[in-house]
Amino acid sequence: MGRVLEATAGALLRRIAVEQAGCRVPSLAAAIVRDGELAWFGGRGTVDGRAPTPDTQYRIGSITKTLVATVVMRLRDEGRLDLLDPLGKHLPGTAVGEVSIAQLLSHTGGLTAESPGAWWERSAGTGVETLLGSLGEDAARHRPGRRYHYSNVGFALLGELVARHRGVPWEEAVRREVLEPLGMTGTTPRPRPPHATGYAVHPWADVLLPEPEHDAGAMGPAGQLWSTPADMARWTAFVGGDTGGVLDPATLAEMREPAIVDDGDMWTSGYGLGLQLARSGGRRLAGHTGSMPGFLATVWADPDEGLGALFLANTTSGMSRTLLGDLLAIVAEREPRLPVEWVPVSADPELLALTGPWYWGPAPYVLRLLPERGLSLTPLGGAGRSSRFVAQPDGTWLGLDGYYAGERLRVVRRDGAVSLDLNTFVFTREPYDPAAPIPGGVDSAGWR
Repeated sequence: MGRVLEATAGALLRRIAVEQAGCRVPSLAAAIVRDGELAWFGGRGTVDGRAPTPDTQYRIGSITKTLVATVVMRLRDEGRLDLLDPLGKHLPGTAVGEVSIAQLLSHTGGLTAESPGAWWERSAGTGVETLLGSLGEDAARHRPGRRYHYSNVGFALLGELVARHRGVPWEEAVRREVLEPLGMTGTTPRPRPPHATGYAVHPWADVLLPEPEHDAGAMGPAGQLWSTPADMARWTAFVGGDTGGVLDPATLAEMREPAIVDDGDMWTSGYGLGLQLARSGGRRLAGHTGSMPGFLATVWADPDEGLGALFLANTTSGMSRTLLGDLLAIVAEREPRLPVEWVPVSADPELLALTGPWYWGPAPYVLRLLPERGLSLTPLGGAGRSSRFVAQPDGTWLGLDGYYAGERLRVVRRDGAVSLDLNTFVFTREPYDPAAPIPGGVDSAGWR
């Protein structure tokens, strides 16, 4: 769809202007990404006397974790590790070696949030051996897998895991495997001109205090990197599904699946594998927030809508939590996405014959044919288990989602009767068809 309309651009600019003025932000850069492209950019405030541009660097804080996680998933896809592997298999000798790689990626390992010693975000970094040596038994705050507990230490350990597998520092692995292939040349471990200075804004006066900037050392994988709005727009597109060959799209989709929720059954925030998740205005978003002394940043992508938003700011605190949700809403309301055009597809006659009503016991379902020989099994009336299935070379179908994710569906033909076997659940053309292999059999007297 290209760039946003002029009226939409005006509304977006007003929203960030209200944010910058009302929250007293020294400078604020924001962008909209649509269908993988930068569709709008806006900047307010100044950096060295000029308005921020798409090439102005800001510190992105914990968005760094998403890039480190991407390299970890590449290692998994290469067969160099399994997500269920304990950390000790790859980093022997640590006091927290029983925590799995998946638990570190999803912040469910129970590890302490911060490294021992002085607050790492405002202190000069130490080497990895110092960090590992400082982690004793008290580094575990919760039983692994019990709950979500955000851990910067966990991602420091993942960064070292990457370094040991690749034989180069974690930031070099990220540069080679993620940044360069995606064209993100403005993302670096330390700032380069033009870059914003990080500030704290006085709570009761319009004055600034410069925040310190340093190399975080072993804690760098938790929040070291600097980046630009242009690069973060490319990263937003990546999170939304435009992987550029860096990851298999199925792996990225796996990263976006909720591994844990942070706020109960009707969750609005959670975590996947290296990605934060949120619900906002009916949208399901993936991305990450970032904060370091003097800086705030966030990227959110809605893969279903092909829409994303981001902001970078040089303030320690004080911004609203609604900025990106508001920007996404402005675009969605003023320029709603058109549905993908429907087109007919060719169908295998044998598969076409399987479509229509089926019954699990007395419960009615409908089987629909999807493109590429896929199937969809959905309960009529909405109550029940729905799943989509993808065809396999052996003539079965593999469940993609819902209760039957990972389970096999088979077509059973016996004595002229056809049934579906879905991991021992039998679906028939009539409720409890006596001609089908119903587990437990069917009463010989029939319905009465």
